[in-house]
Amino acid sequence: MNVYVREMRAHRKSLIIWCIGMIALIGSGMGKYAGFSSSGQSMNELMEGLPKSMQAIFGIGSLDMETASGYYGVLFLYIVLLATIHAALTGATIISKEERDKTAEFLFVKPLPRKKIIGLKLAAALTQIGILALITWVFSLVIVGHYSDVSVASDIGVTVVGMIILQVLFLMIGTAVAAYSKKPAKSAAVASGVLLLTFILSFAIDLNESIEALKYLTPFKYFEAEKIMYGGGLESAYVGISFGLIVILSVATFLFFEKRDLKI
Repeated sequence: MNVYVREMRAHRKSLIIWCIGMIALIGSGMGKYAGFSSSGQSMNELMEGLPKSMQAIFGIGSLDMETASGYYGVLFLYIVLLATIHAALTGATIISKEERDKTAEFLFVKPLPRKKIIGLKLAAALTQIGILALITWVFSLVIVGHYSDVSVASDIGVTVVGMIILQVLFLMIGTAVAAYSKKPAKSAAVASGVLLLTFILSFAIDLNESIEALKYLTPFKYFEAEKIMYGGGLESAYVGISFGLIVILSVATFLFFEKRDLKI
């Protein structure tokens, strides 16, 4: 069986669940926006009254929460979190599951070099995160557009592009960890731990301006909604750093996996 098709079939149920979860997150989040809007309360004033720590958790910044696109910008932080968790787990499991499930001997005795097998697995993983990104983009346009009196296509489009870059980055973090790890069962946990640490660091930077220089260490600061929606789009420096890391991690995935001894 073609490795690409095999991986797509193996992950289709989990991908459907992740897509449903993403739709539910967007729908429920914007539903709360509708509730606030109809209550007559000023959401901006309400959020300004919260402690700085709570504002950081909600990812408010300078976003105008009384507009549908501004509220979506706040929600976008959690959309990115969900998408990157899926990407990191997909990257880690798609590489390590053969050893974890004791199917490595069946797959790697096939007349295919390891590099080709890993390449096909990566293609399947990229397809899966692409499908989740497409679902996110389509339903964001539909749901947010339903609550907005003006076009939100450009705002949503640029945020989703940033999200896709982060998805690929965390996917490659997952694959590199799995390719290097001698304990395949723990690779998903390690990849998730890296993601969680960088996510927490982004909050710490929002709370303490003296450590702002550390923003280059957390991808969650690269494509924040308030900056890319109101600040002129994606910053070339962060795009360059992201693509540089993606290339390095991709090469590391192939090199580590090519040299390691598989546990059959």
